[in-house]
Amino acid sequence: MSEKRASEAGAVSFSERLASSQIFATLFRDGMALVEETASYLDGAGRTESKKLERNAALVYATESMRLTTRLMQLASWLLLHRAVKEGEMTLAQAQKEKSKVRLAACDPGDPKSIALLPQKLQELIARSTKLQAEVRRLDATMHAPPPVQIAAGNPVERQLGLLKAAFEQHNRA
Repeated sequence: MSEKRASEAGAVSFSERLASSQIFATLFRDGMALVEETASYLDGAGRTESKKLERNAALVYATESMRLTTRLMQLASWLLLHRAVKEGEMTLAQAQKEKSKVRLAACDPGDPKSIALLPQKLQELIARSTKLQAEVRRLDATMHAPPPVQIAAGNPVERQLGLLKAAFEQHNRA
């Protein structure tokens, strides 16, 4: 049953319920807090720490901080889009169209050996952002999964009786 037909029939869409759930609310709160914490770190202590790094590590820092920022911006876009669904500002179908602009696979972290060269706080932020990314991907896959195909579940005995009846009717005509 499509989202539209489900709502017309008075059925509650699992996807819309999930967007309004406590799971989503917690994910939204944690995700946006991580965005703020990362921005604060990169503008403050992270900037200071990056200046102390050797040339190779400084290059890794620049690359990974850019990947981290991009990853978090994509995740924040997804979270804000689905908060709009939760708040009734758009339908899940509208969010489905808009989410095609969001790349949840964007900017996976680089090589673990390179990341090990980074300050501990940045490593922690990268790890937390990839965990958030995995959670959002799972929720996205659940929320935007195609509706299950409903197979007409008729009575198999009744079907067999119908076939027998049709066979006997053909036999009697002959």
